[in-house]
Amino acid sequence: MSKKILIVTNGFYPEISPRSFRATELAKELARKGHAVTVCTHFRDVSKAFAVQHNFEVIDLGDLTWPRPVVKGSGVGLLIRRVIARFSSLLLEYPAIQLIPLIKKALKNEKGYDALISVAVPYPIHWGVARILDKNNPIAKTWIADCGDPYMGQENDTFKPPFYFGWVEKWFCRKADFITVPTQNSISGYYAEFHKKIKVIPQGFRFEDVTLYDGALDREKIIFGYAGMFIPGRRDPSEFLNYLNSLDESFKFEFHIYTTTPQFVVSFVEASKGRIVIKAIVPREKLLYDLSKMHFVVNFENVGLTQTPSKLIDYLIIDKPVLSISYGNLQADIFQNFLEGNYEEKMVLPAKDKYRIENVAAKFIALASE
Repeated sequence: MSKKILIVTNGFYPEISPRSFRATELAKELARKGHAVTVCTHFRDVSKAFAVQHNFEVIDLGDLTWPRPVVKGSGVGLLIRRVIARFSSLLLEYPAIQLIPLIKKALKNEKGYDALISVAVPYPIHWGVARILDKNNPIAKTWIADCGDPYMGQENDTFKPPFYFGWVEKWFCRKADFITVPTQNSISGYYAEFHKKIKVIPQGFRFEDVTLYDGALDREKIIFGYAGMFIPGRRDPSEFLNYLNSLDESFKFEFHIYTTTPQFVVSFVEASKGRIVIKAIVPREKLLYDLSKMHFVVNFENVGLTQTPSKLIDYLIIDKPVLSISYGNLQADIFQNFLEGNYEEKMVLPAKDKYRIENVAAKFIALASE
């Protein structure tokens, strides 16, 4: 039976981010299956055209207009601006906290949906939905709060969120009918009293939309790559990059890095004599094609188990061996084996079918039907 579904999300096509992919792929697949889908997100002309193309509606969430702290300059001035930017986000969730009044305004006249799916991060998406939902304005029969990384239980940021956001997390979790997370390990990142509400629904993609390279690999040098952000002391590449730069020039390789945090690798690139290369950020389809031309790909491991990088799904789709690196525990012999084409120590990834968008969308519809 067809459902009427509302998706509320900060990230959406054409934004390049895991949460944008989550909301975009879900909207496309639900509409493809004949459900009446409406997406509430930041309105862009390209989003509207995309919605028409894929047969769903768009509600304008409005833009975040509160000014962001500007990080520029040098010396003490730069340091002060960095502190202001970091702690305004950490202590106040500024400027993402503006999503709460934006959601209230955007959804004030919405009603009659079978399910509302809110997609975080940022978590003020969930807080905004919790703020507007009440008995007089239920909007939907079922609210599904879809989460990527945990908030209070996250393990890979430098600082933990302040304690008072724990009250906010419990408030929205009480109001949500279901909380969805990408992996079983993610559950431990949430308060135990809400575990009964948590359902595991992994990231999903339409495999048929991905074009992969099927030609011969480079024979002159080994090419390998990484796509994702870096976190010093956690998802930290410094130990590995120092090792690469220490290798004799007789080792013919190129390490291609696609990242939104290039500041953590620039110094290593300059010292690499062309063997470490920062690549431009490209759309996901182009990225997967580029990665499929490589001999293998690299994963820099998170701290703990509650946060699983979504890039591993992309690595699974392109069917390349994965060299997984733990900061502080570099195993050079395994890397040497990879350079020689010996992938016996490659990372073991799960079966592909669990990440097919048709299976993922079906899980959301099952929750909407309960």
